[in-house]
Amino acid sequence: MVRPAGTYPRVGYTFGWAAGRDAAGDGLISGPGTLRQDGRMDYRLEVIGIPVSDVDAAKNFYAQVVGFNVDHDISPGPGMRVVQLTPPGSSCSVVIGAGMPLGEPGTTKGVQLVVDDIDAARAELVDRGLEITEVQQLGPEGAPGSRFAFFSDPDGNGWSIQEFKR
Repeated sequence: MVRPAGTYPRVGYTFGWAAGRDAAGDGLISGPGTLRQDGRMDYRLEVIGIPVSDVDAAKNFYAQVVGFNVDHDISPGPGMRVVQLTPPGSSCSVVIGAGMPLGEPGTTKGVQLVVDDIDAARAELVDRGLEITEVQQLGPEGAPGSRFAFFSDPDGNGWSIQEFKR
């Protein structure tokens, strides 16, 4: 029996495209990546491309003003530059650069940073020189995840900060 997409059996293997018998021996399995014990695939969001017009200005903005860590700044080939930056405490990074298909500068909207204390985070960013909105209540008062502040990078890529107390 060939299983339809999304119905992988209970196995704990495969790297890349692989095929084999499921745990019960009744079906063929295949798929990219690594399957979990429950047969589902892990999909980790780890890097988001942000299109910018001036790589040095954007690197300075994200590192010095917003406070991201610079993971690397490399030129792997002619006309290509890759700068990866990671927000403190995040497992997801952003990549900016030149010679990559990231889209038109300023077209990314809705990237969201989540913090435990939006008032403290906003104060820290204002102290760093970031132009950021006042904190806005976008849901019922006291509802988890309903307080936000917004800012843009020099190209107009839009970001939000959401308070979600854990």
